[in-house]
Amino acid sequence: MIKTFINAWKVKDIRAKMIYTLILIVVYRLGSFIPVPSVDGSKLGDLISQYDFLSFLNLFSGGSLNHFSIFAMGISPYITASIIMQLLTIAIPSLERMAKEDGGQKKIEKITRLVGVVLALIQSVSIVVGLQNMGADLLKSFTLFGDSKFGIFMNDLMPYIITGICCTAGTAFLMWMGERITEKGIGNGVSMLIFASIVSSIPQVVINLINGTFRIGATTTGDLAYAWWYPIAVIVLVIVMIVGIVMVEKAVRRIPVQYAKRVVGRKLYGGQSTHIPLKANANGVMPLIFAMTILQVPLMIAQFWPSSKFYAFVSTYINPGSNNVAGLIIYYALYALLIVAFAYFYSSITFNPVEISKNLQQNGGFITGIRPGRPTSDYLKKKSSRLTLFGAIFLMIVAIVPTILLKVLGIKVLSSFGPTSILIMISVSLEIADQLDSLMLARTYKGFLN
Repeated sequence: MIKTFINAWKVKDIRAKMIYTLILIVVYRLGSFIPVPSVDGSKLGDLISQYDFLSFLNLFSGGSLNHFSIFAMGISPYITASIIMQLLTIAIPSLERMAKEDGGQKKIEKITRLVGVVLALIQSVSIVVGLQNMGADLLKSFTLFGDSKFGIFMNDLMPYIITGICCTAGTAFLMWMGERITEKGIGNGVSMLIFASIVSSIPQVVINLINGTFRIGATTTGDLAYAWWYPIAVIVLVIVMIVGIVMVEKAVRRIPVQYAKRVVGRKLYGGQSTHIPLKANANGVMPLIFAMTILQVPLMIAQFWPSSKFYAFVSTYINPGSNNVAGLIIYYALYALLIVAFAYFYSSITFNPVEISKNLQQNGGFITGIRPGRPTSDYLKKKSSRLTLFGAIFLMIVAIVPTILLKVLGIKVLSSFGPTSILIMISVSLEIADQLDSLMLARTYKGFLN
C-alpha cells in the first residue's frame, strides 16, 4: 500500500488529485476548531463526556462536537438523508421513475442535499436543547452560554437561531466538500471525511492509553496486579482485527465467464475466458454507517424531552452506553438486524444481476455450466445473496464481538474509538489504494495507446 502511494505521488495528474484532497481535509480540520458564537465549549465538552452516544457523535465529527464548532454535526445528517431517500426511492413509484430518467439521479441528489440540510438544523438544535436541559438537571444554574447576554438558554430564541444557522451551514459546506473530493480528488468524499475525523482522534486515544490503561497503577480500585495485561489484550485484539479485516476486504469470488467465438468480416472475435469478480464484502462499511445512523435517530429525538419516559426508555434500551444488561442485548440485537438489512438493501442497489446477465448475453458471453438469460441472472443473484450474508455476518462480528469483549474486560478507554472505527479506517485505506491502482493502470494504458 505504501509503495502504491509513493508511485502514485510521482504521477503529476494523480499527485494533483491527492494534493486537492489533502487541502480540503486540512480545511475541514481547521473548521473543526471554529466555535459557534455564544456557546461555552468547555462546559459542553464536560457534559458530552458523560454520554457514550454523544462521544460517538463527537468521534465521527472529528472532535467538533466537543467544543461545538461550525462542523459539530459533521456529515451524519447527509448520510441519514441518503438512507431516507434510498428507502423512499424504493417505496414511492414516482421517485423510482425519476431515478431511472435521464438526469433523474441529479434530481434525487439535490433532494437529498435539501433533506440533509433540514436534518442538520433539527439535529443541531435538538442536541443543544437536550444538553441544556440535561445540564440543568445535573448542575444548578447550568448554561451553555456562560455569562453572555443571552443568559439561560431557554429564555431566549437567539441562541437557537445562531446554533441552527452555524451548524446547518457547516454541514452544507461539508456536503459540498465531500462532492468535490469524489469528483476531483481521491476516494469517496463522505468516506474520506469520516476517515479524517477518526484518524484525528488517534493521538488522543494513544495519550489516554499511555496515561491510563498502559500505566501500572493507573486503576484506583486496587486492581494493580491486572493492569499489565490490558495493553496486551488491546494490542492483540487490534492486530487480529486488522489481519481479519484486510483478508476479508481483499477476498474475491471469481465467477468464470466464457465468450463464444464469432466471425465479423474476416476477423475472429471472442473465444477468451475471463471472470466476474464478486467481493466477499462488496458493501464495505456502508451497512455499518447506515445502521449506526439509524440507531442515533431515537436518541436525537429523545433529547428534546430529557425528563420524559421516552428518553428514559431510549437511553436504557437503544443506547450503547447503557448499564442495563437487557438494554445492551436489545441494542446489539437491533444493531445486528440493521446491519443485515442494510447489507442486502445496499447490495440490491449496487449489484444488478439482470443487467449483468443481459450484457453477457449481448456480447456472446456465458457463465460456464449456466444457460444465458434468466438462469444466469438467478445464478448471480444466488451467489451475491450468499456473499452479502457472509459480509453482513463479518460486519456484525467485527462491530459487536470486540466491543462486548472490551466491556467484559472493563477496558473503557476505547469506548468511542473501537472496532467500528478501525474497520472504517482500514476499508477506506484499501479503497483509496485500489483507486490509486486503477488510476495508474488507466494512465499506463492511455500512454501506451497514445
